[in-house]
Amino acid sequence: MKAGINNKKGLVIVAVLWTIVVLMILVAVLGRKSRLDMKVSMARIEAVRCKWACRAGAEKAVAVLNEDETDNDSLLDLWSDSDEDFNDIPLENCLFNVRVIDEASKLNINYATKDQLMGLQDMLEEIADAIIDWRDDNDNPNGLGVESGYYESLEFGYMARNGPFRTIRELLLVKDVTPELFYGEDTNFNGVLDYNERDGDATPPIDDGDTELDLGWIAHLTCYTPAESAGQSSGNQSSENQSSGNQSSGNQSSGNQSSGNQSSGNQSSDNQGSDNQDSQNQDNQNQNNQNQNNQNQNNQNSSAQEYAKVNINTASEIVLTALLGGGEDAESAALNIIAYRETAENGIEEISELTSEGILSNNVFSQIENYITTSSDVFTIYCIATADRSGRPGARLQTEVVVNRSSRPYEVLFSYQGTNN
Repeated sequence: MKAGINNKKGLVIVAVLWTIVVLMILVAVLGRKSRLDMKVSMARIEAVRCKWACRAGAEKAVAVLNEDETDNDSLLDLWSDSDEDFNDIPLENCLFNVRVIDEASKLNINYATKDQLMGLQDMLEEIADAIIDWRDDNDNPNGLGVESGYYESLEFGYMARNGPFRTIRELLLVKDVTPELFYGEDTNFNGVLDYNERDGDATPPIDDGDTELDLGWIAHLTCYTPAESAGQSSGNQSSENQSSGNQSSGNQSSGNQSSGNQSSGNQSSDNQGSDNQDSQNQDNQNQNNQNQNNQNQNNQNSSAQEYAKVNINTASEIVLTALLGGGEDAESAALNIIAYRETAENGIEEISELTSEGILSNNVFSQIENYITTSSDVFTIYCIATADRSGRPGARLQTEVVVNRSSRPYEVLFSYQGTNN
């Protein structure tokens, strides 16, 4: 009897122990899940804060750009050199950093000539030809370039654009353009040589391990700056004046004929009919002249060469050298431009200073006159926001916005938001 009771007590104890074990497991699982939920919630909160911190950084940069009242734009302006306004700005448990890049400081890939493309570092002739083939409006390969037939034969085929580049990252689709050529070592676009960008092959990106930041083509090429037509205005003006002159001449002739008919009261009806017919023929001839002038005007507009201008106040040595066609002479001229603009109090105000101050010869200046300017309207704003966990970095978010400040309000040409870390 006692043995049976003892066995029952033993079973109860075992059952209680197993219950305790199960409850402990449940508590541990629920506790772990709660901690994970808390971390997920915190990450989401930090992501939202970083998102709006990046938005605030972009708006702050636009405000600085709009407050710039100078006629020319240079690296001396606040949008380019404003550590106090753009570095480690606190906002709602976040810190954000802003960097503004002048898109007019770059070579426009949609309008650059082959010689200008070849002036870039590490550029190959087959890549330059492939870039031109990508942006042209036909499927006929140019030189060493390729067209849609090549791209369709790839494992994941696609068509060539056969039109202007819409984003600069589209360049990565062009034959032989690698991420190393495109991004260089500054893959996070912060303009700083980070530890992983100077450790060789140890961690991505692949770099040369030295203490100098090597920039890729994304730092020297753009597709956002607007193009202008050289000589278009003067051609239109002369055509309009010519049309206006013909029209006035026709009206004057008609008026004189009418006056003559009225004063000759004794003329026969045949003479009047002849005069009226001559007046009508004159009007028809004037109308034909006007139509011909309009046609000539349209032909001038369609044949006008389009150029995307580079700001000589903000362009780098690499861009200026490429703009001048590359080579030692081009590099020397680029260095002369940079040396001169650094001595100017407000940068170069007129492109004519390059010849008046003896920086460039008249021959060299005439070759790039249509490609250069001293002002800018399109800028890229990079903003990096990092959550602040009581002195420790939390979630991180990066945005990239290309804006055109000539519009009111400003126009967003491109927007990209990076992933959280």
